[in-house]
Amino acid sequence: MFLRTLRAESMKLHHSPVWLAFLILPILPAVMGTFNYLQNIGILQQQWYSLWMQHTLFTCYFFLPAIIGVYCSYLFRLEHLNYNWNAVMTAPIPVLYVYLAKLISASAMVLLTQVWIGVLFLISGKICGLNMPFPPELPEWLFYGFIGGIVICAFQLCLSLVIRSFAVPVGIALIGGILGLVAMAKGYGVWFPYSLLCLGMRANQPGGAMQCSTEQFLLNALFYLGVCIIFAVLWLKKRDVVTG
Repeated sequence: MFLRTLRAESMKLHHSPVWLAFLILPILPAVMGTFNYLQNIGILQQQWYSLWMQHTLFTCYFFLPAIIGVYCSYLFRLEHLNYNWNAVMTAPIPVLYVYLAKLISASAMVLLTQVWIGVLFLISGKICGLNMPFPPELPEWLFYGFIGGIVICAFQLCLSLVIRSFAVPVGIALIGGILGLVAMAKGYGVWFPYSLLCLGMRANQPGGAMQCSTEQFLLNALFYLGVCIIFAVLWLKKRDVVTG
């Protein structure tokens, strides 16, 4: 039953406009970060690491949270139209399956986005003429950023479940990314869900260790995921979903 639910969610993504967001939006922070690096190449002396800092400055705090917001809003868009919630809620499917299928689908999109971000980073480095080997930590940065991205997916899906608008949750995701920058600056990044993305991707210090322990990072991610899953299930079970 769950596999059928997951297959139904994946079908929504086939030939959908979110692939344009997937392809185009990550290019913008890559271009902006590369331009910043080239403009300050006399100051930024760490080559790949400096380029990564410039890329993630725009990716983690502005563009990627908004991209995730687009993914999650789209996954709930069809349910919010044409009384489709009636069909969903009367189907013999546990409400947990509905949320988890959407979470896995959105997380898969985030994983592909992380791979695309890594490819753009390597291409940008070659354009900048970097002759050092690319940083061996890159897969780790992308993986832990993926974990942080799953947490944002969980929160954005809850927002898109409650808010029928497509654009409002995306705007909240953008605000969350900006607040993540503030939380990181104040030293509270590990406690703010939208900061886990930049924390995992080492946006502030790519040449060093994560600003918290790996165990704490993963525990906080699991905590936020658990909270979001419980909220979504209770919301679907205890409240009538507004359709129309």
